[in-house]
Amino acid sequence: MNRFPIRRPWVSLKALLRGLLLLAALAAFGEAPAADAGKTVLVMGNSISAAYGLQTQAGEPGWVQLLRQRLGPRHRVVNASISGDTTVGGLARLPKTMAVHKPDIVIIELGGNDGLRGYPVTSIRANLLAMTEAVLAAGAKPLLAGMQMPPNLGPRYTEAFRGMYPDVAAETGAALVPFLLEGVATNEEMMQRDGIHPSARAQPLLLDNVWPVLEPLLEAD
Repeated sequence: MNRFPIRRPWVSLKALLRGLLLLAALAAFGEAPAADAGKTVLVMGNSISAAYGLQTQAGEPGWVQLLRQRLGPRHRVVNASISGDTTVGGLARLPKTMAVHKPDIVIIELGGNDGLRGYPVTSIRANLLAMTEAVLAAGAKPLLAGMQMPPNLGPRYTEAFRGMYPDVAAETGAALVPFLLEGVATNEEMMQRDGIHPSARAQPLLLDNVWPVLEPLLEAD
């Protein structure tokens, strides 16, 4: 009679297999969020980002919709742009909008309507600064989409207006698109009849102006 206990290798093998499966599951669980993590991009703009004049024209999306198509399902794009909106309105609705959508990146495309109405540049700048700081305080990254005013408002006003976007960006560290309508505003073929809003043909150019500044923010951790 054998005095020594019979060893059962299958018990150890089963335990080993269970451990390996557990480690594999934990590794997969830990890596999945990094691979699938997408960003939420919130656009706070006016009629230019709301695709004014294009909504009823089938097959002519605005630049924000083109951005959504370019990013695909991995990232989420929320267009909270309202035609006619000003920096006052944007600042007022920004906290609730961010609370609802919890964005990682906020594109601020506002100020054009303020300028066309002749609002003081100091007030517009203060609103843009407050919006940018609110985005930073929420843990998101701000991107300012700069605008420029037509020359009929006078050189003093137009220069001050143009300079406030880089000023706010420099003060807060926000990303900056110097002029959203670069290559568009001075080309009649790229503008609608009102001379203010970009045509359907111009929308890809607007996205091209934004993309080099936005892409690094999407790729950053």
